[in-house]
Amino acid sequence: MARIMAIDYGKKRTGLAVTDPLQLIASGLTTVATHDLIPYLKKYFAAEQVETIVIGEPKSLKGEDTHATPLVEECIRILRKNFPDIPIKKIDERFTSKIAFQSMIDSGLKKKDRQNKGLVDEISATIILQEYLQYR
Repeated sequence: MARIMAIDYGKKRTGLAVTDPLQLIASGLTTVATHDLIPYLKKYFAAEQVETIVIGEPKSLKGEDTHATPLVEECIRILRKNFPDIPIKKIDERFTSKIAFQSMIDSGLKKKDRQNKGLVDEISATIILQEYLQYR
């Protein structure tokens, strides 16, 4: 089986998470500078089979688009252009950053480690992937 990848897309940084080959466990992969995302994915996809990309869709508390929605839509367009054979699914990402930050506190990470925004993005991608696995 191929993996499923989740993307928590941001203007500066993008968090990535993947499943194991059996698609049972979601794990944080890394955080990359957004301008390096496509080259990173090309290299990753050359080494690992990925069957689906799940990307967080920014929504307001009322379920409406946010200022970040056009950025994610542009990312989806670029992903489809570069990886036309991999389906892309959107999933509501409301509260993932807050949940990620709370999970860092709950796991006992020190304040200095919790200030690592890249780690928050990676954990957010993992939460997006866990939600996708739970509800597919």
